[in-house]
Amino acid sequence: MSSAPEVRSSARPTRAIVALGANLADRLGMLRAAREELARHPALALVASSSVYETDPVGPPDQPRYLNAAVAVETRLSPRELLDELLAVEARLGRTRGAERWTARTIDLDLVLFGELVASDGDLSVPHPRFRERAFVLLPAAEIAPDMRDPVTGERLESLLRACPGRSDAVRVGPLETP
Repeated sequence: MSSAPEVRSSARPTRAIVALGANLADRLGMLRAAREELARHPALALVASSSVYETDPVGPPDQPRYLNAAVAVETRLSPRELLDELLAVEARLGRTRGAERWTARTIDLDLVLFGELVASDGDLSVPHPRFRERAFVLLPAAEIAPDMRDPVTGERLESLLRACPGRSDAVRVGPLETP
């Protein structure tokens, strides 16, 4: 894998998919607050928001169910800059990161796809290394960008979703956008 480029300011915008999840506190409110934070960012153009889906948690048992959604943004930020902004939004919304993975959380933002880029650099990996096996990511992502392709396999998101187990467990609960 190659390193992610650091500066893209002169390049044309890249479409990225960001997954949103929450299973503590006001789950829907947290997803909507994260969407609004991203929509207000001057270097991001929000182009699509998925529905919100309720799903079973992945990870330690005895967690509350998640609400999941996805947004598509266009940006001239580098993948690293976008990831840093996602982490900053989480922090502004009160998330504290612990050492244990896959635990309950108030908000989780993941950079799933960044155009056709395949890169790994420290904590940044695009495409997200486990998105192909996670219906809770693929379902909302395929809703807003069914023809977007996984740059590793060449598969469309819609095709990846059809092959992914667990999609029938998700329950659509409504729109991500505030009515």
